[in-house]
Amino acid sequence: MHTINWSTDYLPGTTDNFVSNEIITSGTTLEAIWAQLVDTAKWATYYDNATNVKLDDSNDSRLHFAEHFRFDTFGFPIDAQVMELVAPTAGVARLAWHGWQNGDAATQFDVYHAFLLETLADGRVRLLTQESQVGRPAAELATQTPNPMLNGHQNWLDGLVRAAKGQL
Repeated sequence: MHTINWSTDYLPGTTDNFVSNEIITSGTTLEAIWAQLVDTAKWATYYDNATNVKLDDSNDSRLHFAEHFRFDTFGFPIDAQVMELVAPTAGVARLAWHGWQNGDAATQFDVYHAFLLETLADGRVRLLTQESQVGRPAAELATQTPNPMLNGHQNWLDGLVRAAKGQL
C-alpha cells in the first residue's frame, strides 16, 4: 500500500500531535471521491468542521497545486498552501497542504495535512488522511481524550465517502 510523503519537519512521532484515519470502502470510485475532496465548495455539504473556505483564486473552488487558501477548523483560522496535488493516476491520488496559524509562542502552530486515495482490488477504495502538527495548540490538542483531531478527521472521511456515494 502507498504511504503519505512526509518532510522531516512533520515526520510522525517527532511532532507535538499526529493523527491517522483510514477507511476502505466500496460502491464508489477513486474519481468520485477525488471530485468531492478537491472542490472546497463541496466541503460544507459533508464536513461541518471546515468553514469559511476562501481560495486566493476565487474563480474556481477546486484546489490546485501551490494554491493559497484559508479556512476555519477546530476553532482556528488557518492559512494554507497546497503542497502536493496528484489527480487520480494509475489508481492513486494525493492531496496535501501545509497549514499554519501565526501568533506568539502560545498560539502559533504549523500542520501538514495529507490525503491518500488508492484503488484496491475488488472495487474497493482506500482513503487515508494523516496530519502532523507542531506548536503549543497542537500539544494541547494531543492531550485531550478523545483527541478532537482524530474524531474530526474521521467525520471528514465518513462524510467524503457518503458524498461520493450520493448519500447526502
